[in-house]
Amino acid sequence: MQDHKSLPLTDFIEYPSAEMLARSEQFYTDIKRRHSIRQFSDRPVAREIIENCIKAAGTAPNGANQQPWHFCAIHSRDIKKQVRQQAEMHEQGFYNGRAGEEWLDALKPLGTDANKPYLEHAPWLIAIFSRKQTELEDGHKQNNYYVHESVGIATGFLINALHNSGLVTLTHTPKPMSFLAKICQRPDNERPFMLLIAGYPAADATVPIHAAKKKELTEIASFL
Repeated sequence: MQDHKSLPLTDFIEYPSAEMLARSEQFYTDIKRRHSIRQFSDRPVAREIIENCIKAAGTAPNGANQQPWHFCAIHSRDIKKQVRQQAEMHEQGFYNGRAGEEWLDALKPLGTDANKPYLEHAPWLIAIFSRKQTELEDGHKQNNYYVHESVGIATGFLINALHNSGLVTLTHTPKPMSFLAKICQRPDNERPFMLLIAGYPAADATVPIHAAKKKELTEIASFL
């Protein structure tokens, strides 16, 4: 290996085997309560909570530690309205034929359509961008590597952090998403990756029965 500077690992905590098992079971029990919600309350959520969750997302593993992401947290009513207008315009085309019959059939059990009122109603929208290049201190641009994989992992961290904080979320990927870069005034080297809605659930929030059906361990894992 090439020489590189490093620090000693000082913050690893080793738990007894019994505690490890208990912690893994507790985490599974807790994460099972995470649901994609489409009915949001307009109750305010402190900015500090969102900041902490984004900082947690920023600790995600990523290619060459280039951290090729940017999180744009949207609280402004005016900007949320712009996002909703643009998203619904594109979603109309999606649901009116662009998606294709097979895709729309797959979505029917979830009850989704082109109307996205939660984009205005929820207290926070977090637009997640992937960054294909990083500008160095000398002004040169360096290509980033494993960008989509890295941003995907960070997004998972963010969803988990928001859930752990007591909030609900919804992932949203309107096609195309280029309008997000314009609304959020992001540079040309960034591409919209996902829009995450975050807040409290509405009092009448529901979870589609179809969404509650999860595959068994034997269907999603192999042990060799």
